[in-house]
Formats: sequence, C-alpha cells, structure tokens
Amino acid sequence: MIMKSVKKSAVLLFIAALFLSFIPREIKIFASWREPVRAKHAIVASQHELASGIGVEVMKKGGNAVDAAVATALALAVVYPEAGNLGGGGFMLVRFKDGKTAAIDYREMAPQAATRNIYLDENSELIKGEGSSTIGYRAAGVPGTTAGLELAFKKYGSGKLKWSELVEPARRLAQDGYVLSYRLANLLKSYKKNLEKYEDSKKIFLNGGKFYEEDDVFKQPELAQTLGRIEKNGAKGFYEGETAQLIAADMKAHNGLITLEDLKNYQPKERTPLRGTYRGYEIISMPPPSSGGIVLLQSLNMLEKYDLRSMGY
Repeated sequence: MIMKSVKKSAVLLFIAALFLSFIPREIKIFASWREPVRAKHAIVASQHELASGIGVEVMKKGGNAVDAAVATALALAVVYPEAGNLGGGGFMLVRFKDGKTAAIDYREMAPQAATRNIYLDENSELIKGEGSSTIGYRAAGVPGTTAGLELAFKKYGSGKLKWSELVEPARRLAQDGYVLSYRLANLLKSYKKNLEKYEDSKKIFLNGGKFYEEDDVFKQPELAQTLGRIEKNGAKGFYEGETAQLIAADMKAHNGLITLEDLKNYQPKERTPLRGTYRGYEIISMPPPSSGGIVLLQSLNMLEKYDLRSMGY
C-alpha cells in the first residue's frame, strides 16, 4: 500500500508540474550591466575607450578639459573612422569655472566652386550615387576639424602642454594600430559597396578586399604621416604643404571641388552660445548653424509645462 501511495503521489506531482508549466508567469530578463565610471575631479567620455583614455592621461599631465577634448578628438580620428575624422568638422561648447562660456564652430565649408544646383542633374532632379551630396568627392566640404581643435588649444587650453603632446598619442595609435572590435570590423564590411569604389578607401578600410576581422590589428600609416605633419606644423600641416597638396590633387583627379585655396582660406569661427532655462536651471547650448541647440531649448521649454513625474518620467 505504501509503494502504491508513493507511486500515486509521484504521478500526481508529475501531472501538477506539467500543468504548472503551461500557466503564464512572469519571466525576469536580466540585461548585461556595467558599473558606471566614477571620478572625483574630472572625467572623459567619448565613443571609444582608447580615445577617452588618452584624454584622461592628458589631464593627469596637468592639461585642462579643453586639452583633453582636443587629444580625445584627434584619437577618435584614428579609432572612430565612421564619424570622428580629420576630413570633417564639428562644434565645441565650453563652460569655464567662472561661468563664462565659449562656442567654436569648425564645421565644413562649401568649396568656392560649389553652386546651389551642384547636386541636381539636367532635369533638376537630385543626383544619386557618385556626384551626390552623400557619396563621392563632391560630397566633401572643406574640413574644419584640425583648425577648430588648434583654435581651442591656443585660446582655451591650459598652457601647460605643448601641441605635440596632444597629437602624438593619436599619431602613435595610427602608426602602431589597435585591435578591431566586432562592431567596427563588421561595420567596415557593411560599407563595402561604397568603400570599394575608391582604391585608397578599399586599401585602408577593406584590407585590399580581404576584409578585416574582429581582433585584427588595424594600422593606418598614411593617417599617422598626416598626424605627424599636424604635430610638427600645427593646422598649417593640414591646410598647407604636403597634406593640402595631396588633398587638392586627389580632388582634381576625381572631379572634386576642393582646391589649395579653399584649404588655405578655411577659418573656424567663435559664436555666442545660446542660453535658456528649464525648471530653474540655466541651459547653455550651441547656436546656429548647429540646429541641435535650438531644438534642445525649444523641446525643454515645451516639456516644462507638463508634470512629467505624474506621467512616469
């Protein structure tokens, strides 16, 4: 009788377990989580840890936040080729401990030969592919990155470090290379269609057509040479001399518009930052031609009228 009872109980437990397995229940999902980086005096945040690390080292040497930003941006030209590069431009917004602010506009400029209809065909339709506003040599504006970073360094840097001390880490990183992440290796593969159109980009970013894989060491000796000229001669090492001549010659050979004169005449601009308020806080943002600053202030002003906490935010 005891054995029958045990068997009967076991069957009942199995049936109960089977039944319970079909009952909907809460499933907890645990996402991966990393401990936030904390610091007592200063911190550097960028799209790549190697670039951020270079910025931190600059501050450890006595540099200020602007020095660190310049060194980090130059390093991003090496490790973040899809966005942080010498061939582009950007904005810099600075707030000093006394409350004063500065805004530097070093976005790209249109070449002198550009016209309002440059991206339209004979039927006034947008050009697609080569010659459009997104692909090819005519899509490029006169770069502003190097000039803007030099202006920031000269005017707002700590004065404790030399220009070469900010450029050398990036130059060395380009020369010695760095280990490719899974993300960047696959991103370069995804750009194959456009990158393989040009011999230089195919050679540099597609490994001559063999493709880079995760954990490969990615070296950029030509970029290291360019950074070396910038390290030695400042912004003139980019906008004049060998680098400028190489850019202008390549542009001319591929129906581009940027000339030696365009490069030599490029100048970054200082602008007055926008100021607004949000729930008692002063908000400082970038003025036009950046659209982000205006959008930010307008969005915050509209949100200020709502009780966001009652909405769950």
